[in-house]
Amino acid sequence: MATSGVVLSIVLGVCFITPGSTTCLIGCSCTDDSNGRSLLCMETAMARVPDNLPTDLSKIRIENSHLTELPRGSFSKVRNLVYLWLNFNDITLMNAQSLQGLANLTELRLQGNKLSSMPWTAFLDAPKLKILDLKHNRLDVLPEHALRHLPGLTYLDISFNQLSVISKDVFLNWPLYITTEKAWGKEGFVSNVVLALHDNPWQCDCRLKGFVEFIRAVSPPLILMNSYLKCAGPNAKAGKFFHEVNIKTCVKPVTSALEANMSVAFGARATLTCLAKARPEPTIQWTYSMKIIKGFSVTETHEEEERVSSKLLIPSLHLSDRGLYTCMATNFLGNSSAAFWVDDPAASASHPASPPVSTLPPEDENVLIDVRIAKQTLYGFTLEWHVATQKPRPDTWFTVHFGKHDAARKETTHIGPGVNTYSVRELQPLTRYEACVAWRNLPPLRGQCVAFVTGNGVSAMEQRERLIHIVVIVCAMVLAVPAGMYACTTETRFGWPACCKNPWKMRGEELRDGARRGTFDSLQGASNEGLCPDSAEGRSARPGTEDRAKGGNGLGCISFDMTTKTTTTSSSEMNSTSQSGLDSLSV
Repeated sequence: MATSGVVLSIVLGVCFITPGSTTCLIGCSCTDDSNGRSLLCMETAMARVPDNLPTDLSKIRIENSHLTELPRGSFSKVRNLVYLWLNFNDITLMNAQSLQGLANLTELRLQGNKLSSMPWTAFLDAPKLKILDLKHNRLDVLPEHALRHLPGLTYLDISFNQLSVISKDVFLNWPLYITTEKAWGKEGFVSNVVLALHDNPWQCDCRLKGFVEFIRAVSPPLILMNSYLKCAGPNAKAGKFFHEVNIKTCVKPVTSALEANMSVAFGARATLTCLAKARPEPTIQWTYSMKIIKGFSVTETHEEEERVSSKLLIPSLHLSDRGLYTCMATNFLGNSSAAFWVDDPAASASHPASPPVSTLPPEDENVLIDVRIAKQTLYGFTLEWHVATQKPRPDTWFTVHFGKHDAARKETTHIGPGVNTYSVRELQPLTRYEACVAWRNLPPLRGQCVAFVTGNGVSAMEQRERLIHIVVIVCAMVLAVPAGMYACTTETRFGWPACCKNPWKMRGEELRDGARRGTFDSLQGASNEGLCPDSAEGRSARPGTEDRAKGGNGLGCISFDMTTKTTTTSSSEMNSTSQSGLDSLSV
C-alpha cells in the first residue's frame, strides 16, 4: 500500500510539471536547489542566446562559450531570473533593451568579454540589481550619469578595463551614494558599497583632478576593493599612486611665436618655432593661408610638463612658400594661435608678397582655366589646371569643387598661390565624380569642370585569369559536342580515300552480314568489310586481309560515334582491329 502511494505521488508530480520546467538545452545541464532551477552551459559552441530557454529558471550561467551580443529581450521569457552569469564569452554589443522583462534580476556578471561601451539605460529594466561585474572588458568611457539607474547597487567592479579619465560626478550623481552618505551621517551604519576601479590606465593630468580627490576622500560606507590606484600617464607621473601625485587645475592653451617675422633668402632653409602652454597637453596644428600643411616636416618636444615646442621646417623656400603661417594649439577648454610672416627680401622688390586676404581673381573673371586629369588610379586622381592668360598674377587663389557627379553640394578646398595640382584618394570604385576649378569665392564656369569614373577594382591579373577560365570553358564545350569521328589505320599500300569512300553505308552492310555487336569504350569498331562494302577490290581482298589480320598486317578501321555504344567486328579481326584503331588514336 505504501509503495502504491509513492508511485501515485510521483505520477501526480509529473502531471503538474510544466513543459518548460522539464526541458533543458542540448549540451547544458539543469539542476534544482534551494534557490530554484539553474541552467549551466560551459564551453559550448553557443553563438547566440537560445530562443527556447526554459521559462522557470532562476539562474542562468553560460560561460566560456561564443556569445557575441545580447539582443533586445534576450531573456524576457525568463521572468523569475535572479542570477545571470555570462562570463568569458565574446560579447561586444549589448542592446539597450537586452534586460527587458528582468524585474527580479539582482546579479549580472559579464567578466572577460569584449565590451567597449555599456548602454547604462538598460538597467532601467533591472531595478533590483545589486551586483554588477564588468571587469576584464574594454570599457574606456564612464559617463557622468552612468550609475543614475542603479539605485540598489552594492557591488560594482570595473577593474581591468581601459578607463583613463572619469569625472567624480559619476559617483556624486549616484542615488545610492547620496542616500548612504546621508544615512551614515545620521545613523552611523548602513550597508557597505564596494567599488573596484584598479588596473585601469589612469591619465593623472588635470582632467582627473576631481576623481583623484574623490578617491582620497573615500570612506565607509563606500569601500574600495583596492585603494592603491596607480597612474599610467603622463610620463612624469607614470607608476605613481594617486596619493603621491599633485594634480593642478586645467588651463586653456596659450601660444607664442619665437620669431614672428622671418626674412629668408630664396632657396634657404627656414624653421618656425611655436611655443604652447596648456593643461592638459594640447594638440598643435600648422596652417598656411587657410590650408592645412601636410608637406613640411613638423617636430614636437616637451620642454616642461605643461609646455610644448612645435617646429615647422621649410627645407627650401620657394616663391609660393612666402606668406602667413599659423600655429594653433587646442585642448578641451579651447584653442590659441600664433602667426608667422615669412618673406624673401630680394624677391619682395619684384614680386611683393601679398597678404593672405588678397584672394581676388584676375581683372577678367572670364579668363579660361584649363582643367584636366593629370593622373588617375584605381581609387584616386590628381587634378591639374592652368590659367589661359599671358600675365598670370602670383597671388591668385583658386577653389576646387569636388564631389559625386549627381551631388547637389560639393566639397570645396581653397588652393593658395603657386599651386596648380590637387589630389584625392580613397574614392569609391565604379562611381562617377566631378571636379571643378574656379577663382576663389566664385562659382565654376562652363569648361572648368571634368567628370570621370573610378575603376572597378579588378586588377590586370584577375582579368587575365578570367579570360583563361572563359577559354577553358569554351574548349570543354567544343569537345563535349557529339560528332562522328573516324580514324583509319592501314599499311602504306592502302590509302585513306580508298578505304573510307562512304562510311555511312557501313551500318547497313553490317546488318546484312549479321555481324556480332558489342561494346568497346563507347567506340564503334568495324572491319575493312564494313568500311568498303562496294569495292570489288575490297571483296576480293577479304581472304588476304583476314590472313594479314592474323599476321598483324591487315586493315583495321574504327568508326567513332559519340551517340552509340555498339561496336561491330568479325571475330577473327577483333584483336587486330582494336589494337590498330587505338594506335591510330594515339597518333
